[in-house]
Amino acid sequence: MGKIRFGTDGWRGITAEDFTFAALRKVSGAVAAYINEENLQSRGIVIGYDTRFLAERFAAVVAEEMQKQGIKVYFCTEATPTPVVAFGILHKKAGGAVMLTASHNPPEYMGFKFIPQYAGPALPQITDRITALLESGEIFSCPPGCGGKLEEVNFKDSYFDYISSRVNLGKIKDAGLRFVVDPMHGAGIGYLEGILSGLGLDILALHNWRDPLFGGSMPEPREDLLIELIARVRSEHRDMGLALDGDADRFGIVDSLGRYISPNQVLCLLFRYLAEVRGLRGPVARTVATTTLLDRMARNYGLDVIETPVGFKYQGQAMLNQGAILAGEESGGLSVLGHVPEKDGILACLLMAEVTAYYGKPLSQVLEDIYDQYGHVHTQRLDFRCPAEKKQTTIELLEQFAPSNIHGVPVLDIITIDGWKYLLADGSWLLVRASGTEPVFRIYGEAKDKDTLSQLQQSLANLLELAD
Repeated sequence: MGKIRFGTDGWRGITAEDFTFAALRKVSGAVAAYINEENLQSRGIVIGYDTRFLAERFAAVVAEEMQKQGIKVYFCTEATPTPVVAFGILHKKAGGAVMLTASHNPPEYMGFKFIPQYAGPALPQITDRITALLESGEIFSCPPGCGGKLEEVNFKDSYFDYISSRVNLGKIKDAGLRFVVDPMHGAGIGYLEGILSGLGLDILALHNWRDPLFGGSMPEPREDLLIELIARVRSEHRDMGLALDGDADRFGIVDSLGRYISPNQVLCLLFRYLAEVRGLRGPVARTVATTTLLDRMARNYGLDVIETPVGFKYQGQAMLNQGAILAGEESGGLSVLGHVPEKDGILACLLMAEVTAYYGKPLSQVLEDIYDQYGHVHTQRLDFRCPAEKKQTTIELLEQFAPSNIHGVPVLDIITIDGWKYLLADGSWLLVRASGTEPVFRIYGEAKDKDTLSQLQQSLANLLELAD
C-alpha cells in the first residue's frame, strides 16, 4: 500500500492495489478522529457511494469505523450522487459526509471524498489535518456502549423537492421539451429521468442500469464519449441530450442540432441567463483554467470575476463567502447561488433545459448571439508527457520563465494563482500546470480560433522543451 494522499477532490486509487479495505479503515479512522476533534460527532455523518465495484461494501466499512468512534451514521440505502449526499448534510444538519466514488475515472478506480459540514469540498487545511491524524494514528477512544447508531436514509424525494425551488421546472414543462438522458451507468441513474418524466415529458434513457465496468469505457460526459447520446438526439429529433458522470457532479449537454456544448460554453450561456433573465447580481467565480469570455460578459453587466485555483473547493468558498451567483470550471462542474456549494451535474442539466425552454432555439445558436456580442473564442487543453526525471527541472524553469512574447504575441502579465498563466496582448491566454500524479504538463489556452490557439500552445511547449 502506497502513501495515502488527498488530491484535488479526495483520495483515489486502483481497487485492490491502492484502494484496499485496510487502507480504507485507516482513512476512515482519521476522518472519524477529525469529526470528534471538531465536536461534530453528535450531528452524525452521511455516507454515500456510487455504482462502482464493491462500493456498498466499502461504504459499510466506513460506517463501521465511524460507529466505533461514537459517531452516528446516516447510511444511504442505494447509490447516490455526490451533490445529493452533500444536500443530505444540510437536510440532516450532519457534521459532514463521506462519499465513496472515483467520479469520472476508469472502472478500476475507487475514491474517498470527505465533505465537511458546509456541504462543499474539503479545503486543504481540512484534508491536511486529516492526513496528519492518519499519519499519527491518533483516534478517539470510545468507551464501551458509546458506539454510534446507524440510520438508513434515502434523499431522492427530498432532493427532488429541493431542486424544484432552484430550477423553473414549470418553464421546462410548458415548453414540452423531449430529452435523451444518459447517466452513464453511474449514481445519477433515475434522477434526471425521475424529475423530467414527473413533468409528463418524453424521456429516452440510455445506460440507466448499474454496470461497474461502465460499458467498457469511463463515465466522463465529454464529447468523444457521448457519441451514442449525440446520435440519438439527432435520429430521434430530440430537443436536448443530458449526461452525467459517474457520481453525477459533472454534466454533458447536447443541443437539438446534436451539437455538444462544452462546459466553458455552458457557463457563458448560463451566466447570460442568470444575469439578463433572472436578474441576479453578484460576482461570477471561475478557475484559472476556465474561459475568460465570462470576464468580458461580467464587465458588460458591471459584475466582478473571482479567479480561483483549480478545484471546486475554491469555487464553493466563493459561493459561501463572496456571494458568487455562478461558480464553474472548464472540467464540467458548476453550482449557483442558493444551492449547495458542491458541483452538481443534475442541477446543471436542468438549468440548461430551462435556458433552452426560455430561448426556444438550439443552444449553439444562443451561443452565436454571445459570440456576436463579445467575440469568438476557442478553448482547449493539450497534454505533454515528459520523462519523470525532467519534471522537476521543467518546474524550476517555469518559475524563472518570463517570455516577452509567445509566437510573436506580447505577454502582458503572468498569473501564478495555480500554475503559470500567460496573458497575451491579443486577448489570448495560456496556462501551464503540472499533473500531481503523472509526468505530464497540461497547457490550457484560449484564443480567437483553433488554429491560432494550437500555434500558441505548440510554441509555448517548444519554449519549455515539452514538445516531441
